[in-house]
Amino acid sequence: MTVCAFLFPGQGSQYVGMGKELAKAFPIAREVFQELDETLKQPLSKIMMDGPEDELMLTQNAQPALMAHSMAVIRVLEKEAGLNLAQNIAFAAGHSLGEYSALCMAGVLDFATTASLLRLRGDAMQNALTKGTGGMAALLGTDMEQAQMICLHSSEPNSIVAVANDNGAGQVVISGHIDAIDRAITFAAEQGIRRVVKLTVSAPFHSPLMRPAAEKMQEALSDTLLKPYNCSVLANVTAQPYTSLPEIQELLVKQVTAPVRWAETMQFMIDKEVEVFFEIGSGKVLSNLMRRTAKDRQVYSIGEPADIDQFVSIFSNSKS
Repeated sequence: MTVCAFLFPGQGSQYVGMGKELAKAFPIAREVFQELDETLKQPLSKIMMDGPEDELMLTQNAQPALMAHSMAVIRVLEKEAGLNLAQNIAFAAGHSLGEYSALCMAGVLDFATTASLLRLRGDAMQNALTKGTGGMAALLGTDMEQAQMICLHSSEPNSIVAVANDNGAGQVVISGHIDAIDRAITFAAEQGIRRVVKLTVSAPFHSPLMRPAAEKMQEALSDTLLKPYNCSVLANVTAQPYTSLPEIQELLVKQVTAPVRWAETMQFMIDKEVEVFFEIGSGKVLSNLMRRTAKDRQVYSIGEPADIDQFVSIFSNSKS
């Protein structure tokens, strides 16, 4: 049997129209979006499908929206392709908020709980720092060691910058105070970094500045019932599979302030001889990173009705 893994996208992959065709084509997808709206007491699915874009881009909306699109795809795959997660998927991994999607898929969190946690997480991350005082930037053409050196050189006692994501393929994202980001950009150019891109984000995610958000997530997760997982899920903080339910609670709190070790996460699955990767939900960010990292593996994006047909064909062959 072919070894398969699922990847779940993080913030930035949202777009107006996400899930719209899926909901038209599959009643079970419509049920997922209806549960989203009922749980959050907000017509978020309408914002996902019809906009306005500025509302969808709000962190507190984008995070549960991306999870809902991913879970709608999963429910369709279970019904249309006979997907059995415990039997057919070796690993699941999600980038930042995508880790919640992976845990929801694995049965650790139910859908309503996941949506509520991501709404809280989005609100807490958005409000952890005064608007306009923090930001993020992508360094292209570097590695983790050089990016950490740039952050250390550019940080001051009351103005810090830290590595937020190691995305692999020469892409490392840094996060922190705006003035520290600016110092890092200048220093990165002096170090010969090929390109630096300031990201359009509303807060310095995955940095120590998110500590107030981590504290709120710790309080919420301590009251959250976790169930045994039916699929091996990798943690952003360790780039290794979770080994216990208490560890999940602990690492989801740390995840808010710690870097996303995505390059190591991808390499772990490659080393475990995963042959086929499916990005589940919106966009193709993770698919493209995986293609650049492992050119010899099969990588697919599954988010639209036409993709479902492709999955059924590939998945049927992988089981034989």
